[in-house]
Parts: sequence; structure tokens; C-alpha cells
Amino acid sequence: MNKITILIHCKDRPNIIASVTNFIAKNEGNIVYIDQFVDREQNEFFMRLESEFTRESFSTENFKASFKTEMAKVFKMKWRIYSSESKPKMALFISKYDHCLYDLLGRYNSGELNLEIPFIISNHKDLKPIADSFKIPFYHIPVTKDHKEEAAKKQLALLEEYRINFIVLARYMQIIPKTMIDKYPNKIINIHHSFLPAFIGAKPYHSAFKRGVKIIGATSHYVTEELDGGPIIEQDVTRVTHAHSIPDLIAKGRDLEKIVLANAVKLHADRKVMVYNNKTVIFS
Repeated sequence: MNKITILIHCKDRPNIIASVTNFIAKNEGNIVYIDQFVDREQNEFFMRLESEFTRESFSTENFKASFKTEMAKVFKMKWRIYSSESKPKMALFISKYDHCLYDLLGRYNSGELNLEIPFIISNHKDLKPIADSFKIPFYHIPVTKDHKEEAAKKQLALLEEYRINFIVLARYMQIIPKTMIDKYPNKIINIHHSFLPAFIGAKPYHSAFKRGVKIIGATSHYVTEELDGGPIIEQDVTRVTHAHSIPDLIAKGRDLEKIVLANAVKLHADRKVMVYNNKTVIFS
């Protein structure tokens, strides 16, 4: 059995859904999931569809070619078709914080994440034992003030060599260079606390504690040239009170970061995210 996922984005107009579903039926496919969204202010149409094909002669490449001619050109679609057999390859970038790394590797090891992790990159050696324990190749690429461009070239060379599809910054404490952002648009996922921009700096939880905040949160988003300004994939919050100490806030924040990042990674790997105008459409 062949299973494919189709993502569609185009201007809204009558008969899109009927045409696509009839096209699937004509190709002897069985639709097992379909969802759509229309941005009425911008008149934009978005759809995600999963379909199964049992015919032995089915070819994903031939299906793509037919879809391009009969559907995409007619409706002027931006579209992607993915085969379920093709797992996206994810590179992990880390520094010294280990909570998100442990969480993602644990989920990966248990089969919860439908992806491959060919390697881990870090600007420090501290977390190499974790990579070794999960038997994932670890590359130490220092990033210094005078050698940032050289480090970026080494990183990009590894990403190309392993044919990486997307990158996850699991608390990677470095600015991503423009060359990498341009090569992986909406394919670099970051995680951070949600105190920005109110509490900037190295100790946001200390600042938030002094202010007496009542909620803390985490945000996962795609990386753009605007620092922490990319399209948001996932967010979550939890309540705190005057009785919580700074270590309590930090612990709760790290728990949220793990969950929010894992959910964002899963949504991206399962091809459930579409980006438009620096916003995201997230399908269930």
C-alpha cells in the first residue's frame, strides 16, 4: 500500500475540493484524512489530504506529474506531495542545556517521532556523552566571534552531505547565519521562553519573578532573519503564584520548553504545518 500526503495552497475559488477528491478517486485512491481552511480576509485556500493507494502499479512520481498538470496548473496551486515511506531527516543543534535534547531523543528512540536524526551538532563538547548513549554521530563545531563564517560553512557542508530536510535548535545558544536561513526557509525550528520581549537578557526568569508574573510559557517558531520573529508553530503556558521560587519557575519553564518543542517537531515532521504571511496554518 502507498500512502501520500498532499499540501495545497492557492487563491480560494469554487470547486477546489471536489476537483482534488475526484482526481484522487480517478487514480483509485482512498482518502483517509482531509481538512481545509479558508482565510476569508486574504481569500487564501489551504488543504491537507492523506490518501492510500493499493494498486500495485501506483507510482508517486507519475501521480505528482499528473497532479501538476491536471490540478496545480488549473488552480495555480503551491503544492507538495509526500510519501509516507519518506521520513524527513532532522539535524539537532545544541549547546549546553540538555532538557530538550533528552526529551527529543527519548521520543525518537521510542518511535514517537516519524523522522531520522543523522547527527547532532554542538558548539560545546559537554553533551557528547548523551549523543553517544543514543548512538547518534556528534559533531563539535566551535562558534567564536572571529570564526562564525567558518563554522557556518562546516555546518552547511554537513547538512548537505546528510541531505538534511530540517533543523531543530534544541536550546542552541547561537544566532543562525543568514546563509543557513536562506537555504532552509521555514525549516529551522527554535524554542524559547515566552517572556520576550518583556523580559530580555540572560536571566528572564529572575526578571519575571521580580515582576510577579502569574503565567509562564514557551514558544516554538521557525527561524527568520528577524530574531525570534518567525512564524509560530506551537505555544503553551502554565500558571504560577507568589509561592513559586525562581528555581520553580525555571523548572516549569523547562518542562514547557520540552513539550512545546516536541509538539512543534512532530507537527513539522508529520507535514501538518503551512506557512503564509509569517503565520502558520496547523492541521490536526
